[in-house]
Amino acid sequence: MTTRSICVFCGSRFGGDAAYKEAAEAFGARFGDKNWRLVYGAGDVGLMGAVANAAQAAGADTFGVIPTHLLEWEVGKRDLTNFIVTENMHERKKVMFMNSDAIVVLPGGAGSLDEFFEVLTWRQLGLHEKPIVVLNVNGFWDPLIGLVDHVIAQGFAEDSIRDFIHVADDVTALETILDRAFG
Repeated sequence: MTTRSICVFCGSRFGGDAAYKEAAEAFGARFGDKNWRLVYGAGDVGLMGAVANAAQAAGADTFGVIPTHLLEWEVGKRDLTNFIVTENMHERKKVMFMNSDAIVVLPGGAGSLDEFFEVLTWRQLGLHEKPIVVLNVNGFWDPLIGLVDHVIAQGFAEDSIRDFIHVADDVTALETILDRAFG
């Protein structure tokens, strides 16, 4: 079985709905059985810590990338299979992206939005063909999907940009999307 690397962008906080943490843990727990490697921001806080701890408990390889200035704030999780410290956020995103086969976006804040839009823009420009999947726990990302649809409706993007975003309402649907993408 080929190991696939899944880059997960998500919050360094838990958010206001316990379902976000539950989904992060449930997704992380699938990594061992699926022979997936977690690629993420190397934090041990919030949803980042939840997905990483669950993936580790499931026996999965973990690949964390954190910039120097966030080592204390995001509590750099040093017990990962691979732990990489970068000089800045741009390098972090590049290393995470280059070491992944797919992108999954869990609930998160401005950083997760930045990461999502960067990989979506790269996809729109034809720089990659990696699947981008949004885990829409309890409709968390509905406004984001609405914004993308609005951008298309207003003529600032082609309809095809919407096709680059897969939306999963739960971890089971997310797993199905990734299984299909990996063939």
